[in-house]
Amino acid sequence: MNLIASTSTFSFFTIISRILGYVRDILIAIFLGTSLFADAFFVAFRLPNTFRRLFAEGAFNAAFIPSYSGILAVDKSEADNFAKNVFNLLFLILLFFVVVAEIFMPQLIFIIAPGFYNDPEKLELAIELSRITFPFLLFVSLASFLAAILNSHNKFAAAAAAPIILNIILIGSLFFSQWVNIPNVKILAYAVSFAGILQFILLLFFVKKNFKPILSLKIKIDKKIKFFFSKLLPSIFSSGVTQINILIGTIIASFQAGAVSYLYYADRVYQINLAVAGIAVGTVMLPELSKYVKTNDFEKITNLQNRALELCLFLSIPAAIALVLASNQIITSLFGYGSFDNESVINTALALTYFAIGVPAFSILKIFSNFFFARDDTKTPFYLSVISVILNIVISVSFFGQIGFIIIPIATSVSSWINVLMHFYYIKKRRLHIFDSKFTYKLPRIILSVVVMAVILYLLLGFFSDKFGYNESWKFIYLFIIVIISLASYFLISNFSGAFKFKEIKIK
Repeated sequence: MNLIASTSTFSFFTIISRILGYVRDILIAIFLGTSLFADAFFVAFRLPNTFRRLFAEGAFNAAFIPSYSGILAVDKSEADNFAKNVFNLLFLILLFFVVVAEIFMPQLIFIIAPGFYNDPEKLELAIELSRITFPFLLFVSLASFLAAILNSHNKFAAAAAAPIILNIILIGSLFFSQWVNIPNVKILAYAVSFAGILQFILLLFFVKKNFKPILSLKIKIDKKIKFFFSKLLPSIFSSGVTQINILIGTIIASFQAGAVSYLYYADRVYQINLAVAGIAVGTVMLPELSKYVKTNDFEKITNLQNRALELCLFLSIPAAIALVLASNQIITSLFGYGSFDNESVINTALALTYFAIGVPAFSILKIFSNFFFARDDTKTPFYLSVISVILNIVISVSFFGQIGFIIIPIATSVSSWINVLMHFYYIKKRRLHIFDSKFTYKLPRIILSVVVMAVILYLLLGFFSDKFGYNESWKFIYLFIIVIISLASYFLISNFSGAFKFKEIKIK
């Protein structure tokens, strides 16, 4: 397997999806701004989408792929039976969960957005919208199962492309809402669930060559199934610790008007780098790493882990620096229109700055956790993630009353970096990783390239400083120019310094 080629395939479709996601969020910002309608919709969307991220972006893969790949290597028929049993159990569990959530939605909203109970109108709308969006969880989770099957067979394109459907449907629904006498937030909510159904159908079509799911109540719960589900819950928690921290932040932020929206928009901006530097690299490396661990191929294990870390740091460190330096320019260019006023720009940019500090940590955790998952160890990352979440809650609650919503991205970043250090301690203690000479050669050159790029970006931002006023019509174009020049300079400097050459990223 060529790591860079597979990662590029996954990243290409992921970037397309995230760009469309930005278009979607720009339109939502224009139509809804940071109003009560926006806050209510984002809470309604946050809940099923958090579960989507937990399943689709590592958690389900972490538990399923090592088990499925191990069985597949020995017996294809047994692997199919295992997958069918998992699929049917998941369907029943998810269906039950969705039905219960629909019945007890007011209580669920109280848990995730308790601050809404101070605003009856916002509360009522959030409950209504959440009931509409929640079926998305069922279909997108099953779609994620099918994606894990495809990833196990080293097929990444369809799984990465599926989320594009969600953004296309939501964009289309916003324009459609202008032609019908139905509130745009309700149309958006219905569009979320409809998109989940379409994602499932798409992946069902692509997976049929490798697996044919058949709904059945006859489920054989053997040792393999018990072992898988014993790993699933801790892997969901540990793989999705960043999303869990953000969900907790949303709960706390619900007590401050507009804060939910500020955090949502800031979260959306840095997610594109996390998708490439962490999720894409982690998703691609896990099936192959699991195979190498099963065969005790120490040389390939070391090579793959080091190359994955290189790629992760090469992509995440410059992104973090760029987001810190240009947070205000990015937010005003992407969202500073219509109902999204200047105050919203300032607050969202501030949240983005502090989220950006944690971007390398968010990405590294996706790689480090795979070191454990590939070895069928989901408990260690789980325990470390529990500590991280508790720390995040303590920091957020302790300082929210003094400094408001901005403590939430600060707490998320601080707790994530501490989580990275804890993971690294246990990786070294258990001798799961050795830094090879190539990694130690490249790391300082990556840092040098980032420093040079940061200087160029800082100068460009100063040169175009008068082009980013709130009412400037062409500010997005100027941002695009700055991004292109900065990216080009970074890749050129990296190539010149020897920091990174794509041809070297391959697994022999």
